[in-house]
Amino acid sequence: MPTVSSRPGLAMGLGAYLLWGFLPLYFPLLEPAGPVEIIAHRVVWSLVFCLLAVAALRGWGALARAVRDTRTLGTLAVAAVLVGANWLVFVHGVLTGHTVDAALGYYINPLVTVALAVVVLGERMRPAQWVALGVGALAVVVITAGVGRLPWIALTLAVTFGLYGLIKNRVGRTVPAVTSLAVETAVLAPFALAYLVLLDAQGTGSWGQHGAGHALALAGTGVVTAVPLLLFGSAARRLPLSVVGLLQYAAPTVQFAVGVLVFGEDMPTARWVGFGLVWLALVVLTADGLRTGRADRLAARRPAA
Repeated sequence: MPTVSSRPGLAMGLGAYLLWGFLPLYFPLLEPAGPVEIIAHRVVWSLVFCLLAVAALRGWGALARAVRDTRTLGTLAVAAVLVGANWLVFVHGVLTGHTVDAALGYYINPLVTVALAVVVLGERMRPAQWVALGVGALAVVVITAGVGRLPWIALTLAVTFGLYGLIKNRVGRTVPAVTSLAVETAVLAPFALAYLVLLDAQGTGSWGQHGAGHALALAGTGVVTAVPLLLFGSAARRLPLSVVGLLQYAAPTVQFAVGVLVFGEDMPTARWVGFGLVWLALVVLTADGLRTGRADRLAARRPAA
Protein backbone atom coordinates (compact mmCIF):
# COMPACT_ATOMS: atom_id res chain seq x y z
CA MET A 1 0.00 0.00 0.00
CA PRO A 2 1.27 3.50 -0.76
CA THR A 3 1.96 5.78 2.15
CA VAL A 4 0.95 9.40 2.61
CA SER A 5 3.57 11.08 0.52
CA SER A 6 3.91 14.40 2.23
CA ARG A 7 2.31 17.76 1.83
CA PRO A 8 2.28 18.00 -2.00
CA GLY A 9 -0.10 15.03 -2.27
CA LEU A 10 -2.42 16.44 0.36
CA ALA A 11 -2.35 19.90 -1.23
CA MET A 12 -3.18 18.49 -4.67
CA GLY A 13 -6.02 16.40 -3.28
CA LEU A 14 -7.54 19.29 -1.34
CA GLY A 15 -7.18 21.61 -4.33
CA ALA A 16 -9.01 19.12 -6.55
CA TYR A 17 -11.92 18.78 -4.14
CA LEU A 18 -12.29 22.53 -3.62
CA LEU A 19 -12.42 23.08 -7.38
CA TRP A 20 -15.08 20.37 -7.66
CA GLY A 21 -16.98 22.05 -4.85
CA PHE A 22 -17.38 25.29 -6.80
CA LEU A 23 -17.98 23.54 -10.15
CA PRO A 24 -21.83 23.74 -9.93
CA LEU A 25 -21.54 27.50 -10.40
CA TYR A 26 -20.04 26.98 -13.86
CA PHE A 27 -22.59 24.76 -15.60
CA PRO A 28 -25.56 27.15 -15.55
CA LEU A 29 -23.40 29.49 -17.64
CA LEU A 30 -23.49 26.90 -20.44
CA GLU A 31 -27.27 26.86 -20.90
CA PRO A 32 -29.14 26.36 -23.19
CA ALA A 33 -26.74 23.45 -23.84
CA GLY A 34 -28.14 20.29 -22.25
CA PRO A 35 -26.26 17.82 -20.01
CA VAL A 36 -25.25 15.41 -22.80
CA GLU A 37 -23.98 18.20 -25.04
CA ILE A 38 -22.03 19.69 -22.15
CA ILE A 39 -20.44 16.33 -21.39
CA ALA A 40 -19.52 15.86 -25.05
CA HIS A 41 -17.73 19.21 -24.99
CA ARG A 42 -16.09 18.32 -21.67
CA VAL A 43 -14.65 15.15 -23.19
CA VAL A 44 -13.39 16.78 -26.40
CA TRP A 45 -11.87 19.86 -24.79
CA SER A 46 -10.39 17.85 -21.92
CA LEU A 47 -8.62 15.67 -24.49
CA VAL A 48 -7.25 18.77 -26.21
CA PHE A 49 -6.03 20.12 -22.87
CA CYS A 50 -4.42 16.80 -21.96
CA LEU A 51 -2.63 16.43 -25.29
CA LEU A 52 -1.21 19.93 -24.88
CA ALA A 53 -0.06 18.97 -21.37
CA VAL A 54 1.51 15.74 -22.66
CA ALA A 55 3.38 17.74 -25.31
CA ALA A 56 4.55 20.30 -22.77
CA LEU A 57 5.74 17.60 -20.37
CA ARG A 58 7.22 15.48 -23.19
CA GLY A 59 5.11 12.56 -22.07
CA TRP A 60 4.52 10.91 -25.46
CA GLY A 61 6.56 7.88 -24.42
CA ALA A 62 4.42 7.22 -21.34
CA LEU A 63 1.26 7.72 -23.40
CA ALA A 64 2.45 5.22 -26.03
CA ARG A 65 3.33 2.65 -23.35
CA ALA A 66 -0.11 3.00 -21.74
CA VAL A 67 -1.86 2.52 -25.09
CA ARG A 68 0.28 -0.48 -26.09
CA ASP A 69 -0.28 -2.27 -22.75
CA THR A 70 -3.58 -4.10 -23.26
CA ARG A 71 -4.27 -4.47 -19.55
CA THR A 72 -3.59 -0.81 -18.79
CA LEU A 73 -5.65 0.34 -21.76
CA GLY A 74 -8.57 -1.87 -20.74
CA THR A 75 -8.45 -0.64 -17.15
CA LEU A 76 -8.38 2.99 -18.23
CA ALA A 77 -11.26 2.34 -20.62
CA VAL A 78 -13.34 1.16 -17.65
CA ALA A 79 -12.25 4.28 -15.76
CA ALA A 80 -13.37 6.37 -18.75
CA VAL A 81 -16.86 4.86 -18.68
CA LEU A 82 -17.13 5.46 -14.94
CA VAL A 83 -15.99 9.08 -15.06
CA GLY A 84 -18.18 9.78 -18.09
CA ALA A 85 -21.24 8.47 -16.26
CA ASN A 86 -20.25 10.47 -13.19
CA TRP A 87 -19.92 13.69 -15.20
CA LEU A 88 -23.27 13.19 -16.92
CA VAL A 89 -25.21 12.52 -13.71
CA PHE A 90 -23.53 15.43 -11.93
CA VAL A 91 -24.33 17.95 -14.68
CA HIS A 92 -27.88 16.62 -14.93
CA GLY A 93 -28.27 17.08 -11.17
CA VAL A 94 -27.00 20.66 -11.19
CA LEU A 95 -29.08 21.76 -14.18
CA THR A 96 -32.28 20.17 -12.84
CA GLY A 97 -32.08 21.69 -9.35
CA HIS A 98 -30.51 18.74 -7.50
CA THR A 99 -27.12 20.14 -6.50
CA VAL A 100 -27.85 19.15 -2.90
CA ASP A 101 -28.39 15.55 -4.04
CA ALA A 102 -25.04 15.73 -5.84
CA ALA A 103 -23.45 16.94 -2.61
CA LEU A 104 -25.05 14.02 -0.75
CA GLY A 105 -23.48 11.63 -3.24
CA TYR A 106 -20.01 12.96 -2.57
CA TYR A 107 -20.64 12.88 1.18
CA ILE A 108 -21.57 9.20 0.84
CA ASN A 109 -18.51 8.48 -1.31
CA PRO A 110 -16.04 8.05 1.60
CA LEU A 111 -18.36 5.36 3.00
CA VAL A 112 -18.38 3.67 -0.42
CA THR A 113 -14.59 3.95 -0.46
CA VAL A 114 -14.36 2.08 2.83
CA ALA A 115 -16.72 -0.62 1.53
CA LEU A 116 -14.64 -1.00 -1.64
CA ALA A 117 -11.47 -1.32 0.42
CA VAL A 118 -13.08 -4.32 2.11
CA VAL A 119 -14.73 -5.94 -0.90
CA VAL A 120 -12.04 -5.33 -3.53
CA LEU A 121 -8.79 -4.91 -1.58
CA GLY A 122 -9.62 -7.43 1.15
CA GLU A 123 -9.08 -4.99 4.02
CA ARG A 124 -10.69 -5.80 7.37
CA MET A 125 -13.23 -3.29 8.61
CA ARG A 126 -13.00 -2.00 12.16
CA PRO A 127 -16.09 -1.75 14.41
CA ALA A 128 -16.28 2.03 14.02
CA GLN A 129 -16.27 1.66 10.23
CA TRP A 130 -19.19 -0.78 10.46
CA VAL A 131 -21.05 1.76 12.58
CA ALA A 132 -20.35 4.54 10.05
CA LEU A 133 -21.61 2.41 7.15
CA GLY A 134 -24.72 1.47 9.09
CA VAL A 135 -25.53 5.09 9.93
CA GLY A 136 -24.89 6.07 6.30
CA ALA A 137 -27.30 3.40 5.07
CA LEU A 138 -29.90 4.62 7.56
CA ALA A 139 -29.49 8.14 6.17
CA VAL A 140 -30.36 6.93 2.67
CA VAL A 141 -33.46 5.16 4.04
CA VAL A 142 -34.59 8.29 5.93
CA ILE A 143 -34.16 10.54 2.88
CA THR A 144 -35.92 8.04 0.62
CA ALA A 145 -38.87 7.68 2.99
CA GLY A 146 -39.16 11.39 3.74
CA VAL A 147 -38.72 12.76 0.23
CA GLY A 148 -40.63 9.92 -1.43
CA ARG A 149 -37.96 8.85 -3.91
CA LEU A 150 -34.63 7.07 -3.90
CA PRO A 151 -31.76 9.60 -4.09
CA TRP A 152 -30.47 7.95 -7.27
CA ILE A 153 -28.31 10.92 -8.24
CA ALA A 154 -26.46 10.74 -4.94
CA LEU A 155 -26.05 6.96 -5.05
CA THR A 156 -24.88 6.92 -8.67
CA LEU A 157 -22.29 9.63 -8.05
CA ALA A 158 -21.01 7.87 -4.92
CA VAL A 159 -20.60 4.47 -6.59
CA THR A 160 -19.15 5.66 -9.91
CA PHE A 161 -16.61 7.97 -8.30
CA GLY A 162 -15.72 5.40 -5.65
CA LEU A 163 -14.91 2.84 -8.34
CA TYR A 164 -13.09 5.47 -10.39
CA GLY A 165 -10.96 6.40 -7.37
CA LEU A 166 -10.11 2.73 -6.80
CA ILE A 167 -8.94 2.32 -10.39
CA LYS A 168 -6.91 5.54 -10.30
CA ASN A 169 -5.31 4.44 -7.06
CA ARG A 170 -4.24 1.13 -8.62
CA VAL A 171 -3.23 2.31 -12.09
CA GLY A 172 -1.77 5.56 -10.83
CA ARG A 173 1.27 3.79 -9.48
CA THR A 174 2.60 3.24 -13.00
CA VAL A 175 0.69 5.69 -15.23
CA PRO A 176 1.18 9.48 -14.77
CA ALA A 177 -1.99 11.46 -14.09
CA VAL A 178 -1.95 13.42 -17.36
CA THR A 179 -1.36 10.22 -19.35
CA SER A 180 -4.21 8.46 -17.60
CA LEU A 181 -6.66 11.28 -18.24
CA ALA A 182 -5.53 11.60 -21.86
CA VAL A 183 -6.27 7.92 -22.47
CA GLU A 184 -9.63 8.13 -20.67
CA THR A 185 -10.81 11.13 -22.69
CA ALA A 186 -9.45 9.58 -25.90
CA VAL A 187 -11.63 6.52 -25.27
CA LEU A 188 -14.73 8.72 -24.93
CA ALA A 189 -13.82 11.29 -27.59
CA PRO A 190 -15.11 9.41 -30.70
CA PHE A 191 -18.56 9.09 -29.14
CA ALA A 192 -18.53 12.71 -27.99
CA LEU A 193 -17.47 14.00 -31.39
CA ALA A 194 -20.09 11.90 -33.16
CA TYR A 195 -22.78 13.33 -30.91
CA LEU A 196 -21.65 16.92 -31.49
CA VAL A 197 -21.55 16.36 -35.26
CA LEU A 198 -25.08 14.94 -35.09
CA LEU A 199 -26.32 17.97 -33.16
CA ASP A 200 -24.72 20.29 -35.70
CA ALA A 201 -26.27 18.37 -38.62
CA GLN A 202 -29.69 18.64 -36.98
CA GLY A 203 -29.21 22.32 -36.19
CA THR A 204 -29.87 21.72 -32.49
CA GLY A 205 -26.36 22.25 -31.13
CA SER A 206 -25.57 25.36 -29.11
CA TRP A 207 -21.94 25.74 -30.23
CA GLY A 208 -21.51 29.05 -32.00
CA GLN A 209 -25.20 29.92 -31.72
CA HIS A 210 -25.08 32.12 -28.60
CA GLY A 211 -22.05 34.33 -29.06
CA ALA A 212 -18.31 33.99 -28.57
CA GLY A 213 -18.62 34.06 -24.78
CA HIS A 214 -20.81 30.96 -24.74
CA ALA A 215 -18.50 29.14 -27.15
CA LEU A 216 -15.49 29.98 -24.98
CA ALA A 217 -17.35 28.80 -21.89
CA LEU A 218 -18.04 25.45 -23.59
CA ALA A 219 -14.37 25.18 -24.55
CA GLY A 220 -13.46 26.10 -20.98
CA THR A 221 -15.06 22.86 -19.78
CA GLY A 222 -11.80 21.21 -20.78
CA VAL A 223 -9.87 23.32 -18.30
CA VAL A 224 -12.36 23.13 -15.42
CA THR A 225 -12.61 19.37 -15.96
CA ALA A 226 -9.00 18.43 -16.54
CA VAL A 227 -7.29 20.54 -13.88
CA PRO A 228 -9.06 19.05 -10.81
CA LEU A 229 -8.94 15.54 -12.32
CA LEU A 230 -5.20 15.86 -12.89
CA LEU A 231 -4.78 17.08 -9.33
CA PHE A 232 -6.90 14.18 -8.12
CA GLY A 233 -4.98 11.66 -10.21
CA SER A 234 -1.66 12.93 -8.86
CA ALA A 235 -2.99 12.83 -5.29
CA ALA A 236 -4.34 9.29 -5.75
CA ARG A 237 -0.86 8.15 -6.75
CA ARG A 238 0.60 9.50 -3.51
CA LEU A 239 -2.13 8.82 -0.96
CA PRO A 240 -3.80 5.71 0.42
CA LEU A 241 -7.38 5.23 -0.75
CA SER A 242 -8.69 5.97 2.75
CA VAL A 243 -6.94 9.37 2.86
CA VAL A 244 -8.29 10.29 -0.57
CA GLY A 245 -11.77 9.55 0.78
CA LEU A 246 -11.23 11.75 3.83
CA LEU A 247 -10.12 14.71 1.71
CA GLN A 248 -13.35 14.56 -0.27
CA TYR A 249 -15.37 16.19 2.53
CA ALA A 250 -14.32 19.60 1.17
CA ALA A 251 -16.14 19.19 -2.17
CA PRO A 252 -19.63 18.25 -0.94
CA THR A 253 -19.48 20.89 1.79
CA VAL A 254 -18.98 23.62 -0.80
CA GLN A 255 -21.55 22.03 -3.14
CA PHE A 256 -24.09 21.82 -0.33
CA ALA A 257 -23.57 25.51 0.46
CA VAL A 258 -23.93 26.43 -3.21
CA GLY A 259 -27.12 24.38 -3.56
CA VAL A 260 -28.80 25.82 -0.47
CA LEU A 261 -27.45 29.37 -0.32
CA VAL A 262 -26.93 30.22 -4.01
CA PHE A 263 -29.47 28.06 -5.87
CA GLY A 264 -32.05 28.08 -3.06
CA GLU A 265 -32.84 24.35 -3.25
CA ASP A 266 -35.47 22.97 -0.88
CA MET A 267 -34.34 21.27 2.33
CA PRO A 268 -37.32 19.48 3.94
CA THR A 269 -36.98 18.02 7.42
CA ALA A 270 -36.30 14.48 6.19
CA ARG A 271 -33.39 15.70 4.09
CA TRP A 272 -31.91 17.62 7.03
CA VAL A 273 -32.21 14.50 9.21
CA GLY A 274 -30.62 12.38 6.48
CA PHE A 275 -27.74 14.80 6.04
CA GLY A 276 -27.31 14.90 9.82
CA LEU A 277 -26.96 11.11 9.87
CA VAL A 278 -24.43 11.23 7.02
CA TRP A 279 -22.41 13.87 8.85
CA LEU A 280 -22.53 11.73 12.01
CA ALA A 281 -21.26 8.74 10.02
CA LEU A 282 -18.41 10.82 8.64
CA VAL A 283 -17.47 12.07 12.11
CA VAL A 284 -17.29 8.45 13.30
CA LEU A 285 -15.27 7.45 10.24
CA THR A 286 -12.89 10.39 10.55
CA ALA A 287 -12.31 9.91 14.28
CA ASP A 288 -11.60 6.22 13.73
CA GLY A 289 -9.20 7.00 10.89
CA LEU A 290 -7.31 9.58 12.94
CA ARG A 291 -7.11 7.26 15.93
CA THR A 292 -5.89 4.36 13.84
CA GLY A 293 -3.36 6.52 12.01
CA ARG A 294 -1.98 7.83 15.29
CA ALA A 295 -1.67 4.29 16.66
CA ASP A 296 0.13 3.14 13.49
CA ARG A 297 2.60 6.02 13.71
CA LEU A 298 3.34 5.25 17.37
CA ALA A 299 3.86 1.57 16.55
CA ALA A 300 6.24 2.46 13.73
CA ARG A 301 8.37 4.57 16.10
CA ARG A 302 8.84 1.76 18.60
CA PRO A 303 12.23 0.02 18.29
CA ALA A 304 12.10 -3.54 17.03
CA ALA A 305 12.12 -6.12 19.79
